Amino acid sequence: MLNAGTDTTAITLEWAMSNLLNHTEILQKARNELDTQVGQEHLIEETDLPKLQYLKNIISETLRLYPATPLLVPHFSSNHCTLGGYDISPNTIVFVNAWAIQRDPSLWEDSTSFKPERFESDDKEGDAVPKLLPFGMGRRACPGMGLANRVLGLVLGSLIQCFEWKRVSEKRIDMNEGKGLTMPKVEPLEAMCKPRSIASKVF
Repeated sequence: MLNAGTDTTAITLEWAMSNLLNHTEILQKARNELDTQVGQEHLIEETDLPKLQYLKNIISETLRLYPATPLLVPHFSSNHCTLGGYDISPNTIVFVNAWAIQRDPSLWEDSTSFKPERFESDDKEGDAVPKLLPFGMGRRACPGMGLANRVLGLVLGSLIQCFEWKRVSEKRIDMNEGKGLTMPKVEPLEAMCKPRSIASKVF
């Protein structure tokens, strides 16, 4: 469980930072939220996370476009059932293509664009719940979902709070997906950072 959580969290953070470096206006908005809600006097803590709605939206949008396990964990049908009009026999291995569902243009407006703002209205109405399933759903959902969201929030928040980030060149970061159960990037992320004032206080 620790190995699975470490790999998927690291990959999600790499996708999140890649998206932010390709969308500097979103990175700036996240930094402004952190400066307003947390400040530069102490490092982000778990108790700060509920105040950081835009940071949460960035993580949700990253998980939507780049789920760490795009086919989720295989499920096994113990009884006959019908799914979306398909008859599933007992003892069948079922894969859920979360990657395709979360990019379905009939479910998501401008489905391939990175837009954290899309979750601002969804969170209030609960509309995103049945469409966003990077951790699965129901009784068979990932038991590490709560921990993963907290770790992602704390690490990504710390990276934004403590450092100024920029791409190594004017060229946009390659967002092509590699092969593997946890969908790594084809080109590993390389970026430049410069410490902000808080870095000298907490390190």
